[in-house]
Amino acid sequence: MRLLVIGGTVFLGRHLVSLALSAGHQVTTLNRGTLDLPEQATVERLRADREANLSLLSGRTFDAVIDTCAYHPDTVRRSLNVLAGSVGTYVFISTVSAYGDFSEIGISEKDPIKYTQPGEEGDYGSLKADCEKVVTELMPECSLIIRPGLIAGPYDPTDRFTYWPARIARGGKVAVPDRLDRLIQFIDVRDLASWAISLADVQTRGIFIAAGPQGRVSMGDFLDACQQTVGRDSEFVRVEDAVLEKEGVTPWTELPLWVPAAKRSLAGVMRLDRSKAVAAGLTYRPIEATIADTQAWDKMRDPSIPRLAGLSEEREAMLLRQPKLNLNPGRGPLPGAGLR
Repeated sequence: MRLLVIGGTVFLGRHLVSLALSAGHQVTTLNRGTLDLPEQATVERLRADREANLSLLSGRTFDAVIDTCAYHPDTVRRSLNVLAGSVGTYVFISTVSAYGDFSEIGISEKDPIKYTQPGEEGDYGSLKADCEKVVTELMPECSLIIRPGLIAGPYDPTDRFTYWPARIARGGKVAVPDRLDRLIQFIDVRDLASWAISLADVQTRGIFIAAGPQGRVSMGDFLDACQQTVGRDSEFVRVEDAVLEKEGVTPWTELPLWVPAAKRSLAGVMRLDRSKAVAAGLTYRPIEATIADTQAWDKMRDPSIPRLAGLSEEREAMLLRQPKLNLNPGRGPLPGAGLR
């Protein structure tokens, strides 16, 4: 397969290129060239700012294109205008944020997404929804849209998953959300990348939610897996939602994978229906593998580089001093771990 990856150097794109090469595909990348990866020596590298001139794509043909990084409809339209008629499958990596409202549990591909309304600037989710509309309008016969949930794994620039294995590996008392039986979802970037490549290779069409992991995993399951995988010298201190909200702790970023119980509009954000993707061949590695590999990668990073998610030491220490905390010794399964 002749594959064009738009992006290809940071996170999902990086893994897409690596896995596509391993599968024997002929890979071309299109990006601004701000990061060169030695392991991509066999890749044809096209340098361009997709917001400006894409004439270097004129006359080129590809069996598939995987667009990992567009989040504005004009950007997608510009790419498709150049590639129209010369692409077998156009894979657009969207996001589950395109749904906008997660008050319902079990959201599927059949549920409506929320576009940017006239007069609004739009946000990440609505702009991705707008991008999807452009793809389906300009390439209705060859479009494949994938809506991932939280993506985890090595080279994650957001740190929204990495925080937990990294923090637990440091040991000591670790502030964790109190509701350990709440179900969570995330998908290993390598599982997502491998599946996207396989779909493109067989020219699959349609829209898919890409969320994981295998089975029903609670926050307690995940924290226990982190503790068992990266180290056991930690104590989990369960902090009540009321305390976290009173102290202004930011969900997802300051305390990753935490959604306040009072946020009814987010009740289903990690309770998505991924059955269509599973039926189309999406498989998942054990969460312990994602945890171990992510932590191993994180240990190679410069510790002086600020992390983009997670509690600072000062903020966590403050939370640990708050009243009404439930202390768990942190050795063995947590209360709530293993609940299904």
